Amino acid sequence: MTIITDSDCTRYATPGHPERPARILDTVALLEDQTELPLTWAAPVDAPGSVIQRAHVSRHLSRLLQPEDFDADTAYHDGIGDRARASVGGALKALECALAGEPNFSLMRPPGHHATSTQAMGFCYLNSIAITALEAHARTGRRVAVFDFDVHHGNGTEEILLNRPGVAFYSIHQSPCYPGTGTRNSGHNCFNYPVAPMTPRADYRHTLKRALADLRSFKPEIIAVSAGFDAYAQDPIAQETLETEDFHWLGQQLAGLDLPLFSVLEGGYSHELPQLILAYLKGVSGK
Repeated sequence: MTIITDSDCTRYATPGHPERPARILDTVALLEDQTELPLTWAAPVDAPGSVIQRAHVSRHLSRLLQPEDFDADTAYHDGIGDRARASVGGALKALECALAGEPNFSLMRPPGHHATSTQAMGFCYLNSIAITALEAHARTGRRVAVFDFDVHHGNGTEEILLNRPGVAFYSIHQSPCYPGTGTRNSGHNCFNYPVAPMTPRADYRHTLKRALADLRSFKPEIIAVSAGFDAYAQDPIAQETLETEDFHWLGQQLAGLDLPLFSVLEGGYSHELPQLILAYLKGVSGK
């Protein structure tokens, strides 16, 4: 299992904000201490502008340089454009690992799945998963499915991938919840599975199984995962019911597709995030 991370991604913060450096620092500490899962550590690769611009317009990239907050939840930080590009580079490195048959996880911040082609929002600045899904299709010609199990709808990923050839998007998320989208399917390739707050675990798993069955019907050749851990029962900014073993199960299910698979960190704001990530990684690794 290759873990892609970069200490620079912990060097910005907004006091009191749930998307905090400890999400990475505490997870790195746990992964370094555990002995069940052999790990290799890697750095992000460069993210070329031409790759990023498949998903984002030029004026959006320019906006990332302007020292002004993007919205109430998404602050400007000095160098945030560079941090966002490095997060894209983490996803691109994860893709390289997947194509080489290596299990992987991009443990980077900021997350990305709310960033649209034109707008930073929801703690997200560049949409790493959408950029890398498009790069995967362009590089290989293979069909790419994006599976998003973050508790919030990946509205930016949907907007970027909508009706693009060779890619499909599957999002399981709480509704109603931020950002208020994802209540129905969009176009011919974006499929949404909204679940009510406090949905019982068994019912939530049933919805995840249904989404995975629909994903298989697309006959993908590469799987890209927006791995958000905020559907956990103790997450402070959502109201769902999943437990640690559910994320282990999800890792098993995705690995069981027996396809090149890469995962990038999205949300997850509980103190148990490191344990949730480790459970998922063990599932992906067959442990």
